[in-house]
Amino acid sequence: MEKEQLKNKYLQQIFQYIQDGIIIMNQNREILMMNPSAKRLSGWELGDRVPFCSFCENRQKSPKEHTCYLIEHNEVPYFLSKMPTYHGSKIDVEMSTALMYTDSNEQAFLLVLRDQTLQLKEEEARISKLIIKKLIEAKEEEHKRLAQELHDGVGQSLYTISVALQAVESYVKDNEKLNTYIEEVRNELEQVMNDIKLYSYQLRPHSIDQLGITPTLSTLVDSVQKVHPNIAISLETDFEERCHPSVEINIYRVVQEALHNITKYAKASTVVIRLEKKATNLSLYIEDNGVGFDLQYVKKEGLGLKHMEERITLLGGSFNINSAHNKGTKISIQVPNWKDDFR
Repeated sequence: MEKEQLKNKYLQQIFQYIQDGIIIMNQNREILMMNPSAKRLSGWELGDRVPFCSFCENRQKSPKEHTCYLIEHNEVPYFLSKMPTYHGSKIDVEMSTALMYTDSNEQAFLLVLRDQTLQLKEEEARISKLIIKKLIEAKEEEHKRLAQELHDGVGQSLYTISVALQAVESYVKDNEKLNTYIEEVRNELEQVMNDIKLYSYQLRPHSIDQLGITPTLSTLVDSVQKVHPNIAISLETDFEERCHPSVEINIYRVVQEALHNITKYAKASTVVIRLEKKATNLSLYIEDNGVGFDLQYVKKEGLGLKHMEERITLLGGSFNINSAHNKGTKISIQVPNWKDDFR
């Protein structure tokens, strides 16, 4: 007797606190009993009639067939559909039913509703994340193709023109006016070649595919330092290994974007970039002594920081940034150190 009472107590607690909606209804779909979760999901009350779900309302059936698919097909354990609620909306639910008892006059059915809203949102987030990942990968592949075309195609063509110009120049040594014009053309051509080289590097540095992340970051720091000699930029690392291409290019893009923001907005005099190898991950720190910024405002308005965070998140890493007015900015990044499949 005592065990039976304890069992009933547990069953009552399960009925009250389980997150699934539990409804007992008769053959006319009148609600005889329901738990709090069912009421929260649907807004229905005792005595209300359970409406047919969208699947049952719209499905093809014979004249003698029961409208409810679950009742008609007892072998079906559950299925997904949209259920109309008292609130006027339809919720995505996983439904199952079972015949509780039957006699000559009445039947009672157990209907279980499981809210699928959270699972659907998680699936949407997963798909959205996958789309962003594929877009970034496609963008990097296009950058790689364009950089190669500029370097090997346009760059080589301009070099051929430069050689031809030298040949022309050797035949007109005594024509001072023409020599002056050729010199101007040569200078212009050299500037264009330098621009092409720069654009190719900005699209995708060749060294990242050939040498890896550390030499490429070193070259990036040197190039930014030449343009901004008033900022002392240092790269501290003893990391010499190769990583997965996704890790290398995304780390490079984050540092590139961070240096762009620092040189444009921070008014910093020193920048320290530190890349460290840990047991299972890489740690990247970028710190400046600039004017800082309101983190909440920039997170809402700044696309650069969002793109940096997206890149790190897609690698399965963590992205943290701390900043305050006149106290500089520090970016801390941890990413898994994938080594497989690097090319």
